[in-house]
Amino acid sequence: MKKILSLALVLVMVLGLAACGSKADTAATTAAATTAAGSDETTAAAETEAPAAASNIKVGFIFLHDENSTYDLNFMNAAKQAIADLGLTEDQYLFRTNIPEGQECYNAAAELADAGCNIIFADSFGHEDYIIQAAQEFPDVQFCHATGTKAHTQGLANHHNAFAAIYQGRYMAGVAAGMKLNQMIEEGKITADEAKMGYVGAYTYAEVVSGYTSFFLGARSVCPSVTMDVTFTGSWYDETAEKEGANKLIQNGCVLISQHADSMGAPTACETAGVPNVSYNGSTVAACPNTFLVSSRIDWTPYYELAIKAVMNGEEIPADWTGTLQTGSVVLTELNDAVAASGTAEKLAEVKAALEDGSLQVFDINTFTVNGEKVESFMADVDTDPDYTPDTEVIENGAFQESTKRSAPYFTLQIDGITLLDQAY
Repeated sequence: MKKILSLALVLVMVLGLAACGSKADTAATTAAATTAAGSDETTAAAETEAPAAASNIKVGFIFLHDENSTYDLNFMNAAKQAIADLGLTEDQYLFRTNIPEGQECYNAAAELADAGCNIIFADSFGHEDYIIQAAQEFPDVQFCHATGTKAHTQGLANHHNAFAAIYQGRYMAGVAAGMKLNQMIEEGKITADEAKMGYVGAYTYAEVVSGYTSFFLGARSVCPSVTMDVTFTGSWYDETAEKEGANKLIQNGCVLISQHADSMGAPTACETAGVPNVSYNGSTVAACPNTFLVSSRIDWTPYYELAIKAVMNGEEIPADWTGTLQTGSVVLTELNDAVAASGTAEKLAEVKAALEDGSLQVFDINTFTVNGEKVESFMADVDTDPDYTPDTEVIENGAFQESTKRSAPYFTLQIDGITLLDQAY
C-alpha cells in the first residue's frame, strides 16, 4: 500500500557532524547551486509535508547496473556514505540493482514505496519517465532522479532532478592528460603533431558531448596541438564494445584514451597496449597501475544528504539541482604519480581555484570554433515549456553556460579539433 507520512511524526533530531569540511556541511549550502529553471513551478505546487523523525526515515535507491559498473558503483558508494553521515542504520535503506530503463523501473519504485520508503533515488537518464509515473502514483513519496530533464516542466511537487557540473572535473582531467602529452613530446615518444587522444563514448547525448568537449578543451589549454577522435558504443555498459572501441582508437594513432562509458573495457585495453588512460567515476589504478592517470567523477553524497535531510525536516527539495566544485560534488581521484607528468598536481590546483572563483570558464567561446567560426549565440532547448523548444540563449558573459539553465547538460556543439568516427547512436 502507498506510504503515507503521518502528521504525528516528530521533528528530526539535529544531526551533529563534527568533521571539518564534511560533505554534510557542504550539502547544507547547496541551495545556492540550485538552477533557476523550474523553481517557481515547484514552489507554487509544493505542499508542506510533515517532517519525519530520523528513526522513521527509509530510503530507496534504484541502479541501472550493479557494482561491476563504475557508474553505478559511484552512486552506491555515495548512498552508503550519506546514510552513514546522517546516522541512519542499514535497515533504513534499500538497494535495487540491475533495473533497466523500462517498466521495471516503475515496478522497482512502486515496490520501494510499498516497502515504506519516504524518498527514492534513481540513477539513469532512461529511468525518468517511469519515476514520473511512480511519483504520480505515490504523491506522498519524494522521487529524485539523476541526469533527468523533466522535473521543472512536470510541475510535480514530489519529482526532482539533479546533476553536477562534471564538465569542470572533465576539464581538469583533460589538463592532466594534456600535461602527459607534453611529457611524451618532450621525451621524444611522440611529436607535437602526433598528440592525438581517443575517447570512448556511450551515446551522442548532450551529456557525452559536453563531457568529451570539456575534456578536450582542458587538454588543449596546456597542449595546443592536441586533437581527438571519438567513437561510440551505443550502450552505457558493454565491456566488449568499450574494449574494441579503445583498441580501434589506439590503432588509429591515439596515444591517450579517455571514456564516458561504464565498464573496465577501455582501461584494460589501455593497460594491455601501454597507453595512458583517463577513466571516469573512479580510480582504475588497481587494475591498470601502469596506465591509469586520473579520473573525474560526481560525488552524489552532498545531494543525497540534502534531499534526505529535506524529507526529515519537512522541507522542499529543489526541483532541479546542480552540484559544483564548491559543493563537493565534482571531484578528481588521486593522481597516479607513476604515470602523471611532473607538476600536474600543482597545475590542477591552479585550475581548480580558477574554476571556483570564475576567472576560468570551461566553455569560453574564445577557446573554440565550430567550422572555423566563433560561436557567439546558441539557443538551447532548456526552457520551461514542455516541448523543450530551443529558445533559451545559453551563451552569456563570453562563455557557454552549461548546467546553469538546467542541471542536465545541453552542450551539443561539435567543435573543431574533435573528429567523430561514428554517429550511429
